[in-house]
Amino acid sequence: MKSKRLVLLVVIFFSFINSEVFNGFTLYTPMGNNPVTYLINNNNAMIRSWPLPAPVSSISYLLPDSSLLVPLRGATNSWPMQGPMGGRLMRFDWNGNVLWDYTYLTSDYIPHHDIEPLPNGNVLVICHERKTQAEAIAAGRTNINGEMWPDKIVEIEPTGPNNGVVVWEWHMWDHLIQDQNPSADNYGVIADHPELLDINIGNVGGGGPGGGNNGDWNHLNCVSYNAERDEIVLSSRHMNEFYVIDHSTTTEEAAGHSGGNSGKGGDILYRWGNPQNYDRGNSQSQQLVAQHGVNWINPGFPGAGNFILFNNGGNNSNTSYVYEIVPPLDENGDYVINDNQPFGPSAPIWSYSGGFHSPMQSGAFRLPNGNTFVTSAQFGHVFEVEMNGTVVWEYNHPEGNMIARAQKFPMPFGDNPGPAFMVGDTNYDGVLNIYDLNYMIDVTLGVNNANPPSDYNQDGLVNFADVSSLLNFIMFNLSLIHICRCRRIERCRSRWSQYH
Repeated sequence: MKSKRLVLLVVIFFSFINSEVFNGFTLYTPMGNNPVTYLINNNNAMIRSWPLPAPVSSISYLLPDSSLLVPLRGATNSWPMQGPMGGRLMRFDWNGNVLWDYTYLTSDYIPHHDIEPLPNGNVLVICHERKTQAEAIAAGRTNINGEMWPDKIVEIEPTGPNNGVVVWEWHMWDHLIQDQNPSADNYGVIADHPELLDINIGNVGGGGPGGGNNGDWNHLNCVSYNAERDEIVLSSRHMNEFYVIDHSTTTEEAAGHSGGNSGKGGDILYRWGNPQNYDRGNSQSQQLVAQHGVNWINPGFPGAGNFILFNNGGNNSNTSYVYEIVPPLDENGDYVINDNQPFGPSAPIWSYSGGFHSPMQSGAFRLPNGNTFVTSAQFGHVFEVEMNGTVVWEYNHPEGNMIARAQKFPMPFGDNPGPAFMVGDTNYDGVLNIYDLNYMIDVTLGVNNANPPSDYNQDGLVNFADVSSLLNFIMFNLSLIHICRCRRIERCRSRWSQYH
């Protein structure tokens, strides 16, 4: 019996220490008044940072050429800047030089939350657009007192260092249905039209997005693109569901109900999470609450073609989940829905909950090795988890600032693996420790000559600010090592006690 227990303990031990962490760089941008995008390695050491000229509205994107695309808050607008409002798009090269700085913002529309870089170099942008109370009533809205701000998606082509042009757009307003006003053009039986959105679901007040009397209706918080299918998926926090639309349409087709690869124009091709929105379910059928970060799992990755997302659970929940959902496709690749039934599946194929919760932002991405990269946004907690629920890597932002979503990229990435040094690694040994700190201090005292890694905060100077930042990093990671060791000991004790 003792020998069996010993063998079992050895198996548990080696399965734990051999947990595979994906070898890559993590990109994240803390939300706050000192906006900087960071790139770190698996040891939490900074590889590169990009100071930003304005607060970020959500998530930065590292492009295949190693440049950085960031959505920032716009300089001016006609209502208070609250929440993840955007309006300014910037692209930086690896060294922080500005390649593109373009503002898309008026009193009638404002970008917010997410953007999505496209393979052709264009950018998809989520925007609120203004609709008057009269327009809303004419469209069949029955409970409204003030303006309504539904969402639209625009595709912007950069045309110069400070210019861009909208080359494609899609409006939620063009795909509505209602059963309250028979004289309106969009009157119909809601259950017969899952491809349309009922204008009378959800709450809406008046005033612009971010104001006290909020007209934000859909509250789209994520846009993601599937190049193989030429489709877009959108996550709506307020509707507790996500939608797939056809991107192969022209703008004119996207405003109608025919055209494109699907033959359905800009209508909803697939939706999941809350079938009561189209009268094919009830509150017990609802599976998503305030979800964020929906995206397709990339080709070649485990679960390729499935959707993965962060199901927040709302303000009154103590638990959030990561869901993987298999879309119902026929042999032609079309989304399937049966008469009088909601879109499937009836449940996620995989879910994970490990005691984390965030009522806002957040997201999940599948990695090439099958692990899932999760951001629980509220307190800046980022972690990588295996399919069996084992967390193999994690990062907690030392200041506790919210991180909307972090991403992890292969190493090296694209055609430019970055410089041959790690920021802060003044002795070029691949580790950040007290020896690097000593060298950096000597630089500030004039004993040593400055080298590129000694400029830890990437501001062009080597001074006490660099020393302080590197010292904070070293001390923070020493505490993490202690925590991880304690956790490993406790896990081994727990597993041993199950079989002892």
